[in-house]
Amino acid sequence: MTAAGPGNMAPAAAPSWPVLQAPKHWQHLDFISDLHLQASEPATFNAWQHFMQTTQADAVFILGDLFEVWVGDDALAAPGFEDRCAQILKAASQRLSIFLLHGNRDFLLGPAFAHAGGLTLIDDPSVLCFAGQRWLLSHGDALCLEDADYQQFRARVRSPEWQENFLSLPLVQRRQMAHDMRMQSEARKCSAAPYADLDQAMTCNWLHMAHANTLIHGHTHKPAEHQMAAGLRRIVLSDWDATATPARAEVLRLSAPVAAQTGGSTVQRLNATCTAQSQEDKKVC
Repeated sequence: MTAAGPGNMAPAAAPSWPVLQAPKHWQHLDFISDLHLQASEPATFNAWQHFMQTTQADAVFILGDLFEVWVGDDALAAPGFEDRCAQILKAASQRLSIFLLHGNRDFLLGPAFAHAGGLTLIDDPSVLCFAGQRWLLSHGDALCLEDADYQQFRARVRSPEWQENFLSLPLVQRRQMAHDMRMQSEARKCSAAPYADLDQAMTCNWLHMAHANTLIHGHTHKPAEHQMAAGLRRIVLSDWDATATPARAEVLRLSAPVAAQTGGSTVQRLNATCTAQSQEDKKVC
């Protein structure tokens, strides 16, 4: 697994999951998820474009659901929304490294998209070694064990057989099927049916297996920091919606300690419009 940008990450040996070793010169990493980009939501797209063009981080990690839906890399064949997004990623990859793991909406993102966007697809979960610590990265949906129906659906659509059959269908038919599934999802939201959160016991088990203290994930759209047993914690990323009141366009920034400090890494929640500003300017964001 190699990165397609400056400051490539080299994989290190791991007992279970892939381990990504951050280069020593990296100081700031940005994490985002659940942007659900789509052509019908230009405000959120514009906020994301601005972020990708201005962030001063050494790397950006996209932890799933960059797109509202992805029906196959052949969507890039013609000029359009998907191709424009890939071009923005490609431009950003010339000055920073970009990593992406699949979400529940864009699990069909493949190597052609990764090449077009100049990014590296990483497994879910993956372990990141940064600033002397191990961080577990995941979208989070695989840990929502109480939603048995979704877990069955997830297992089905992640199988090679299902994906091969789906991707063999005409693009227009796949787009219609994705539209129908989104309508079903919206209907569930309107029904006020409760959504399962991450299973705490399994989350702790994952962290123990990864020899990590912190899980960073998205999916639930409930940004928070949860302290768990034995000093373990999970940090939940926000979703993005530039049309909400207030607008949501949050970035989680992980920073290595400066040489004069003795503490560990710092974690900040930033507004995407502030990620290119100085530390003094960020105080007012």
